[in-house]
Amino acid sequence: MSHPRGRVLGIDLGTVRVGLALSDPLGLTAQPFGRLARRELDRDLGTLVRLVSDHEVGTIVVGHPLLLSGESGTSARDAVSFAERVRAAIEVPVLLWDERLTTVQAERALREGGVRGPKRRGIVDAAAAAIMLQSWLDRSRES
Repeated sequence: MSHPRGRVLGIDLGTVRVGLALSDPLGLTAQPFGRLARRELDRDLGTLVRLVSDHEVGTIVVGHPLLLSGESGTSARDAVSFAERVRAAIEVPVLLWDERLTTVQAERALREGGVRGPKRRGIVDAAAAAIMLQSWLDRSRES
């Protein structure tokens, strides 16, 4: 795995919402970048195309929610299908990255930080995307 050129966009694909995270220009740190309602996939892709262009994204990392056993379940297959659609629409590398337990980690960190109720539900998707993206960034620097 080589270190990316430009910013990296992290996508945590949910059934209702899509969490987004964006790296700094050097690809060292990931920050939550908001969320999208998971509407029609073509509509989501248009938003992602603009985001990639506006923020000079050079790599996209899509969370691959494998089961704890390491096998692919419905959500993992959905992520693979989504990544294929993104690859066809956007001319930057699109990679899958194991995101097991990132939502649990994000929930815990927000709870420990005192973020409660509806506010936490509103930001957990982007926080999970940032945790997933940071793990990918860390691993890409190691190799």
